[in-house]
Amino acid sequence: MAIRAAVSRVKPASFPSSHMELLRIVLVANPSQQQISHLPLLYSPRARIGEGTPAALELRRRYHDGRPRGPLWRGKKMIGKEALFVILGLKRFKDDEEKLGKFIKTHVLRLLKMDKIAVLIELERQEEVDLALKIFRIIQEEDWYKPDVYLYKDLIVALAKCKKMEEAMQIWESMRKEELFPDSQTYAEVIRGFLRYGSPADAMNIYEEMKKSPDPPEELPFRILLKGLLPHPLLRNRVKQDFEELFPERHIYDPPEEIFGMR
Repeated sequence: MAIRAAVSRVKPASFPSSHMELLRIVLVANPSQQQISHLPLLYSPRARIGEGTPAALELRRRYHDGRPRGPLWRGKKMIGKEALFVILGLKRFKDDEEKLGKFIKTHVLRLLKMDKIAVLIELERQEEVDLALKIFRIIQEEDWYKPDVYLYKDLIVALAKCKKMEEAMQIWESMRKEELFPDSQTYAEVIRGFLRYGSPADAMNIYEEMKKSPDPPEELPFRILLKGLLPHPLLRNRVKQDFEELFPERHIYDPPEEIFGMR
C-alpha cells in the first residue's frame, strides 16, 4: 500500500523522466519480494533494486522488452577486444600499404595465438581474403605454428569463393608440400571456383587429382562438375561415366542439347 501511495502521488505531467527518479520513488517503501510481485513493470531494465537480492532477481526474470539478450554477431563472444580492434584497423588501412605495414608491426604481431586465429577466421568470413592471406602468412612464421589442414581449407575455400584462384592454388601447393590433403568440400569449392573463373581445364586437373585421393568419393564435387561442364560435352561425359560407376543408383539430369548449342 505504501508503494502504491508513493506512485499515485506522482502526477502524469511530472512522471519521472529517468529510471533513477522512478527508482528513488520505489525505494521509499523498501518493498518486500511479495509486494514487488504485484508491482506494475514501470521500471527500466537497467534499474538495480538491491542487486543480487531475491527481489532484484524476480524483477529481472519478469522483465523482457523483446530485444536479443546476446550480441547479434555470431562468434563475437569468441573474439577479444584487441582482435576486434585489429580487424577494424586492417580494413581501414588495406588500401595503404605503408600504413598497413606499420599497423601490422605495432598491433598484429603482438596478438596472442588465439586472437590471431580469430582475426584470420573473421576476415575469411567477411571475404577480406587479401587481408586473411597476410594474417595466414604471419601465423605460419610463429613458433607455435603447426600445419593444420583446417586453416588451409578455410582459406582456400574463401579464396575460391572470391575467384582468387591463383592465390588459392598457391595455398593449395603449400598445403600439399606439408603433406596435408584436402577433403571433399575443399575439392568441390576449388572446382567450383575454377568453373566460375572460366577455366574448365584447371577444374578437370583438380578433378583428376581428387580421383587419386585415398578418401572415399562424395557426390558433391561430381555434381558441381556435371553442372559446370554443360557447355563442354566431351569433358562432361568423362565425369558422367565416372559418376555412374561410383554411384550406380544415382541419376543425372541431362538437359536438351539445343540449350547449349550442342548438336
